[in-house]
Amino acid sequence: MLHSDTEAFDQIPMMEDRRVLEAMASRLEGLTKQEVIQNLDRFGRNAVPGLKRKSLIKRFLANFTHLMAFLLWGGGVIGFVAGMPQLGYAIWAVNLINGIFSFWQEYKAEKATETLLRLLPAFARIVREGREVRVLAEELVPGDILLLAEGEKIPADARLLSGSALTVDQSTLTGESRPVQKTGDVAHPHQDRWEYPNLIFAGTSVATGSARAVVIATGGDTEFGKIARLTQALPEAPSPLQKEMMWVTRLITLLVVAIGAVFWAAATLLAGLELRVGFVFAMGMIVAFVPEGLLPTVTLSLAMGVQRMARRNALVKTLSSVETLGSTTVICTDKTGTLTQNEMTVTDFWVGGRKLKLTGVGYHSDGQVLEAGRPVSVHFQPDLQELLTAASLCNNSRLVSSGSVPGVWTPVGESGEAALRVAALKAGLNGEEIERLYPRISEIPFDTRRRRMTTIQQGPEERIVFVKGSAKELLTLCTRFRQGGAEITLDEKTRREISDAVDGYARGGLRVLAFARRTLPGSLSDFTPYQMERELTFLGLAALTDPPRAGVAEAVEKCHRAGIRLVMFTGDYELTAEAVARKIGLLRSSRSRIYTGGEVAEMSDAELAEVLRANVVFARFTPEEKLRLVAILQTMGEVVAVTGDGVNDAPALKKADIGVAMGKSGTDVAREAADMVLVDDDFASIVNAVEEGRAVYANIRKFITYIFTSNVAEAFPFIFFALSSGRIPLGLNVMQVLSIDLGTDIMPALALGAEKPESGLMDRPPRPRNQHVIDKPLLIRVFFWLGLFQGITAMVAFYFQYWRNGFVGQWIDLPSGGTLYASATTMTLAAIVASQVGNLFTQRSERLSLFRMNPFTNRLLWLGVGVEVVLLLAVVYLPPFQKVFGTAPFAAANWFLLLAAVPLLPLADEVRKAVARRKTKSRGNESLH
Repeated sequence: MLHSDTEAFDQIPMMEDRRVLEAMASRLEGLTKQEVIQNLDRFGRNAVPGLKRKSLIKRFLANFTHLMAFLLWGGGVIGFVAGMPQLGYAIWAVNLINGIFSFWQEYKAEKATETLLRLLPAFARIVREGREVRVLAEELVPGDILLLAEGEKIPADARLLSGSALTVDQSTLTGESRPVQKTGDVAHPHQDRWEYPNLIFAGTSVATGSARAVVIATGGDTEFGKIARLTQALPEAPSPLQKEMMWVTRLITLLVVAIGAVFWAAATLLAGLELRVGFVFAMGMIVAFVPEGLLPTVTLSLAMGVQRMARRNALVKTLSSVETLGSTTVICTDKTGTLTQNEMTVTDFWVGGRKLKLTGVGYHSDGQVLEAGRPVSVHFQPDLQELLTAASLCNNSRLVSSGSVPGVWTPVGESGEAALRVAALKAGLNGEEIERLYPRISEIPFDTRRRRMTTIQQGPEERIVFVKGSAKELLTLCTRFRQGGAEITLDEKTRREISDAVDGYARGGLRVLAFARRTLPGSLSDFTPYQMERELTFLGLAALTDPPRAGVAEAVEKCHRAGIRLVMFTGDYELTAEAVARKIGLLRSSRSRIYTGGEVAEMSDAELAEVLRANVVFARFTPEEKLRLVAILQTMGEVVAVTGDGVNDAPALKKADIGVAMGKSGTDVAREAADMVLVDDDFASIVNAVEEGRAVYANIRKFITYIFTSNVAEAFPFIFFALSSGRIPLGLNVMQVLSIDLGTDIMPALALGAEKPESGLMDRPPRPRNQHVIDKPLLIRVFFWLGLFQGITAMVAFYFQYWRNGFVGQWIDLPSGGTLYASATTMTLAAIVASQVGNLFTQRSERLSLFRMNPFTNRLLWLGVGVEVVLLLAVVYLPPFQKVFGTAPFAAANWFLLLAAVPLLPLADEVRKAVARRKTKSRGNESLH
């Protein structure tokens, strides 16, 4: 048996049936039970290797074992060691809740199922020991005799032994939507593997006909399985946000450990505190600077981003992918069905030297033929009638009535062929009647190498060959053309006229098909396929359009403004691809050129990298070449989003930073490998998702600034305590710090995470990869502006409570115990919370003035304020909370001071924003000169 001999195995398509059966150690009667058992032991079950994933337990534990989680676990341990178990429990509870929430969100979004297996049928019909039997598809072995019928999925790679009108839909593997004719004929050695007429592949399906075949490969040895293995071999790299959060955690860890050590030394050496008391003091500083609420807020913000994207037809499978979208610098997209509607319509004809228009859109039979704006009857246009006859006969599509709406059809088969059938109906010709008059005898199927399809029909008196395909290739096979119902010699002038018409249609974004015919004298056996397609009569051209989707041009313009480069690939003719690209605004420069797949194959990686530095279009491009394209872009430092729908797109989708699968037309394998699925297959939804991703990143910066501001203010009482050698009482205890970080700050921070994309967000270039979410401007704004004002406000409130109770003008040696001290620390806590209310609204934008933003577009802001105030009142006035947090009520008049603290941070930040806008404006003016 030759299954393990690769060189001999590759020769199977070129072997006669008898030799194939010998090579596979099989026979027409099928295998015996003993042979099946032996082959199962040798080759294994017919199951595609599942996508390798971490076990559910490992994925669950991963949410509790990353660096930020370790930081919080450590914070809890320190709380227990310091004799504050309630602090330790609180921090650990936050870690547990966040980990469970993160796991559940990703578990729901990811749908942890092996969808590769769903493309394979559950059962297969085979012949064993001379009898037809039905077995589980995974029990197939090489050598089995497989029986197939219309509509069935093919469970393994097989070599055809016989077939009746068999066509196979290979789009899941090749991306080519046209059903491919298959026969038992011996293949030519120089054909592409997918074009072998006698090979059928696992994961594809029978479009028409029936067949008998011998299984030659199963499971991971099939072409399907090889693609699956290639997809699995690609490692999962951490997303930009995951890398950023690791960096943020390392920064915070270093910061808090350094601060804790410095202040522990200061408390013990300068303030003269006991080691244990100094340790508790240092713990307070650490708790003040560790943003315990950061992790749950980031998680919830990403989850809300996922929900917003779902409302805009983009389903994101992992939370971290949301922000990765916002970092995208290059989008690689298919044309058909993503940029265009994938609803082909015939709009123009060139017949007999005349140009005709066809009205109507899509698969509706309403429409008519026009010449110079006047209706034309096809029965008075014999040239057009002959062309439409050829278009109907050289055609494998079908039209199914929608039922509910007369004259509206659902296409079955390739969309362009279906459009040709609709065009015949619009012109008054019934394709089914034509097929009855001219039944098909044979077919030479379309393939990408020949770029044409040929059928042989039996006419009333003679056999006729009809050919359809690429105009420029077909012209070389023609010696005559049809004009006025007669056949005329095809001279050079007419050839140029036809070529000019082809180029004119293509420049208008139309797909052009040419048609030709010849009569076969004598017997069919007198002609080889090569001879049949010679000395043809040129019938004319049909121009089809696949119009751009509504909103695509606007989405492309958004990408230009946002500094996102676009790469379009298509299997179409170059001029058609260029016309579509220019129509939607993807290509703007007159110097831009289109590259074909053949040209790309001859380029080095360095040459291709140079081409990819601008918006570019690749025509006659195969899905297999996407993976190389993605790899080169990533080596250039780009964050790449890639669209795809077929099984052969899966490696590129997984390799990309963001793989985008089609929800309607995509295969399960593509959707499994992708990070995001487009419900509507629309390019505009990708751009919307990028905008949402940018908004998520901007929102993360907003609530980090919001949270860090209160962290800085919480440190002020500890700093005053240390600098005064303990003579200024500690204005805030550790549990009160925690009541802010894990209580009053959480809901407002979450409200900032729900902010919609602000105006101008897509007018900025993508953020550089080396730009951190916590950068120098953010730290300066927090530590030396907002945090400074809030910290001073907190200490003023602390002293205000003492001054109101008789300690006027006294700064040190104030009571550090009792009800007065507790109420003073409560004032400190209340002042931070009050100023955070104002800080919440000013953080809605780093650039825009607060007074230019509608305060009611985000209702969560007001809910956040409400929760913040309720929690503060509970901590101040409810005895159970007073006991836990060491608080005490203060005089009602103190609330006037706290209310005055609310607008303080917004006013301070308005000054900063105004200065920043003035600087930006002046830099813009300077650049103009």
